[in-house]
Amino acid sequence: MNRIFGSSASKKPKPTLQDAISSTDVRIASIEVKIKKLDGELARYKEQMSKLRNGPGKNAIQQRALRTLQQKRMYEGQLNQLAQQSFNMESAAIATENLRNTMATVDAMKSANKELQKQYGKIDINKIENIQYEMEDLLEQANEVQESLGRSYAVPDELDEADLEAELDALALEDEEESTSYLADLNKTPDFIDEPPVELSEPSAKEAIKTTA
Repeated sequence: MNRIFGSSASKKPKPTLQDAISSTDVRIASIEVKIKKLDGELARYKEQMSKLRNGPGKNAIQQRALRTLQQKRMYEGQLNQLAQQSFNMESAAIATENLRNTMATVDAMKSANKELQKQYGKIDINKIENIQYEMEDLLEQANEVQESLGRSYAVPDELDEADLEAELDALALEDEEESTSYLADLNKTPDFIDEPPVELSEPSAKEAIKTTA
């Protein structure tokens, strides 16, 4: 029969870890609903017992409450087991994902390493060294050209500071002598005056005033 129609079980895909986690979460949610329902029943039994006196009626309600509590404890045990199973499967899923990412990183590094080896294999270190030497020579020649263009023609290469100070002192003395000579020339009598000026006495000055009037 299996040879003619094939086996349905063999065609069914195997559940993945994520499928198992989802299924477990559904069972956990279902049990949580049941526990919540049992909590409601226990609260109702507790309220009923608080209103009854000791007797057969109260004992019957108490027995129901005990059975409900036992059922709740059973569901709570299952809930803890399922929660632990879900946690373990999620941890395994995380570890699997981390391992997958690590393998992808390793593969990427391998590919990059091969590419680097391929590229660096085309580089000749001797040619690079020759280029460096040629660049150093060209820079040295450029510096020599700049020094040659910046050479001064009238100013000596080395100047003595003492000589410069002495030259400045000499210029100061020349300026002082020229200023003294200029003042002496101002006080000197002009060459075109033959006789010195005559000072007028007081009477002569009065007469001159009268004549003018």
